[in-house]
Amino acid sequence: MPAAAYVERRNALVASLRKRPPGPIRLRKETSNLFRDRARHDGSALDARAFDHVLGVDTRAGVVDAEGLTTYEALVAATLPHGVMPAVVPELKTITLGGAAAGVGIEASSFRYGLVHETLEEIDVLTGTGEIVTCRRDNAHADLFYGFPNSYGTLGYALRLRARTVPTRRYVAITHRRFDAAEPFFEALAQACAGDADFVDGVAFAPDELYLNEARFVALAPYTSDYTYRRIFYRSIRQREQDYLTVEDFIWRWDTDWFWCSKNLGAQHPLLRPLFGRARLGSRTYQKIMRWNTRWNVTGRLDRLRHGHVESVIQDVDLPLDAAAAFLAFFQREVPIAPVWICPLRAGPDASRFPLYPMKPDALYVNFGFWDVVRTREAREPGHFNRRVEAEVARLHGIKSLYSESYYSREAFDDTYGGVAYRALKARYDPDGAFPALYEKCVLKR
Repeated sequence: MPAAAYVERRNALVASLRKRPPGPIRLRKETSNLFRDRARHDGSALDARAFDHVLGVDTRAGVVDAEGLTTYEALVAATLPHGVMPAVVPELKTITLGGAAAGVGIEASSFRYGLVHETLEEIDVLTGTGEIVTCRRDNAHADLFYGFPNSYGTLGYALRLRARTVPTRRYVAITHRRFDAAEPFFEALAQACAGDADFVDGVAFAPDELYLNEARFVALAPYTSDYTYRRIFYRSIRQREQDYLTVEDFIWRWDTDWFWCSKNLGAQHPLLRPLFGRARLGSRTYQKIMRWNTRWNVTGRLDRLRHGHVESVIQDVDLPLDAAAAFLAFFQREVPIAPVWICPLRAGPDASRFPLYPMKPDALYVNFGFWDVVRTREAREPGHFNRRVEAEVARLHGIKSLYSESYYSREAFDDTYGGVAYRALKARYDPDGAFPALYEKCVLKR
C-alpha cells in the first residue's frame, strides 16, 4: 500500500483541485524539460510540488515506488544503496518519473527494457474530474495506463508510479569503437543489442566519424574517470577505446555538459568552466539560464541582427533500424547540427497497445537526438528545419517525441498519435476539458 504521508498529500491535492476557480488547470512545479515556448495561462495552478518522494524500494519484487515529481536524481540516490537502479534512467537529473511517463523517456538500456513507460507497472493519475484512478495493464483503467504515455498532462497528472528496477554492480566498463560509415555502424549496433552489453548507444560526429559505445556492469575497475568537472565525457569518446566509471557517474555521464550543449553557454571554455564550478555544471543550471533567456529573448534579438534565419532544432526521433542509415544521411546532409546522439531501443511485446506513441512490438528502433540552433543567412519560413525533419521521419515510418516544437497539421497529428483513441480517453477522464488537448498543447502551444 502507498505510504500514509502520500495518501495525506493526495487527499489534500484533491481538495485543492475541487476548490479551484473555473478555468483550465496547469501544474506548478520546479523544473521542466520541455523545449517549446508556451503561451501564458490565466488558469489556476495546481501545486503538486510536494509529490517528490521515493516511497519505497522493493528489491525482492524489483520495483521502486515514487511520487510523480520525484526526479531521477532522487530515484537513483534512493535505489543505488540497495544495489539496483530504475531499468531506464533518462540522461538528465531533473527529469521526473511522472514527466518521463507522460512524455517519452529513453537511455542506453532501452535496447533491453524499452522506453520508460514500458518499465512501469502502476500509475496513480489525478484526472480532470478530480478523481484519482490507479492504472495497471490488467485493471479497469488499463486504457489510461496505455494511453497516459505521450499525453503530456492532457489526460491527468501522475501522482505515484511503480517502476521496475534492475541489479547493478559497482562500476561500468565502456568500450568506444569508431566507424567511418553509417552502414557498418548500424550493423554493429544491431549485433551489440543482440549481445551481453548492459548499455548501448552511439555518437555521430560526422558522416565518416561514428562511435559505438558498449557498456557493462563490472565488480572491479583498474581506475575510474571523472567527467563531473574539468574533463568532458563526450570528448573522451574520441580519445579512449576503453574507460571505467562508477555506476552513478555513468548514469549521469551526459548531465554535466547536457550532452554537448553546454558549449552554447560557455561552460566548456577552459577559462569559464572554473567560474561555473563543479556544483553548477549540469542540466539544472543550464535550464535556469535557458528559461531566463526564453523570458528575455536576449540571444534571439542578437541573432536576428546577424542572421537571416535562426531556428532551434531540438528533437528526439525514433526510426526503425532498417531506416536508420537513410535518416542519418538525410540529417547530416540537410541540417547543419553535430554531434548526434544515437540510442537503440527495442519496443516491448505490447508496444502497439500504447495508442499515443505506437511502435511495432519486439522491433528494434534507433533514436536520434539532436539539440542545437541552426543559423543561416537565407530567409526561411518559421520551423523550416523542424518541418523537414518531421516530413522525413514520417516518410521513413518513424515517430517523433513531442517535448519540443511540432508543426503537424491536425490530420497528420491524429494519424500519427492516435487521435481516435485520444478522444475516447479525453471523454472518459477529462470530459469538461480541465486540461488542454494534446494537439493544442504540443503544436498550437496553448
